[in-house]
Amino acid sequence: MLSYLHAFHAGNFADVQKHAALILVLAMMQAKKSAIACFDTHAGSALYDLAGDRARKTAESDLGVQRLWSERQSLQSPDWQSMLSVLQAHNRNGGGPLEDYPGSPAWLAHFSRPGDSVTAFELHPSEGRALEKWATRAGVRVRCEDGLKGLLRSLPPAQPRLLTLIDPSYEIKNDYRAVADTLVKAWQKCRHGVYLVWYPVMANGLEQPLLDTLAEGPVRKILRSEVRLESPPERGMVGSGMLVVNPPWGFDQRFAAMLDDLKGPRRLGLSASMDWLVPE
Repeated sequence: MLSYLHAFHAGNFADVQKHAALILVLAMMQAKKSAIACFDTHAGSALYDLAGDRARKTAESDLGVQRLWSERQSLQSPDWQSMLSVLQAHNRNGGGPLEDYPGSPAWLAHFSRPGDSVTAFELHPSEGRALEKWATRAGVRVRCEDGLKGLLRSLPPAQPRLLTLIDPSYEIKNDYRAVADTLVKAWQKCRHGVYLVWYPVMANGLEQPLLDTLAEGPVRKILRSEVRLESPPERGMVGSGMLVVNPPWGFDQRFAAMLDDLKGPRRLGLSASMDWLVPE
């Protein structure tokens, strides 16, 4: 089942949370000089046209990154500046609404250093072709295959450190179990790695088995961050969750400060929470 296209949802509130976490983790890891192997299991097409038909059909970016961009002068956390500087570079419209939005492989490629590597997996044929075309000038290795299986075959990496983003669409209910199983196996292969797992917070609690499985499993030091819509729909996705395994020291305080900037109706209309799903 390969019907999901992220272009309909690019730049929504979940992307803001997910990519803010990704950029902050990478920046904090890069405080050390040793090289990092970065893996993106569900990369998409890397760049998205926010003015295109797909994005405008849902207009989800209007209450996500576009709202963040319009309020950029009043954001309190200095950790937003890395994201904002890249958005400015992609914006052909000066200080007006954003026209383009980078996906996760583009964020990783932009901030990677000499010696770091970025490997992007994408199974969807059209998304994979777009990703490959973009990657030729971005220095990213693309693998058009199942990202969960591909990740496990790639571990441990040649570089001394590891950063992995796991963020399927969860359009298949079995994805929740597959993600939990993959994370456990990946952690067993590379226990020092930093793993970020995105999941939707659903009105019907469909994500709960993923959280329960990990809470009861062998993986240690899992930080959980959730943002929820203050005016949620009765059905479907009502929030966005991030799990961070082995977060850099101090990440929780810095990321909490970033999420504080998203609260309230003037910003993204979100509430936020953070706790340890599994302590060290």
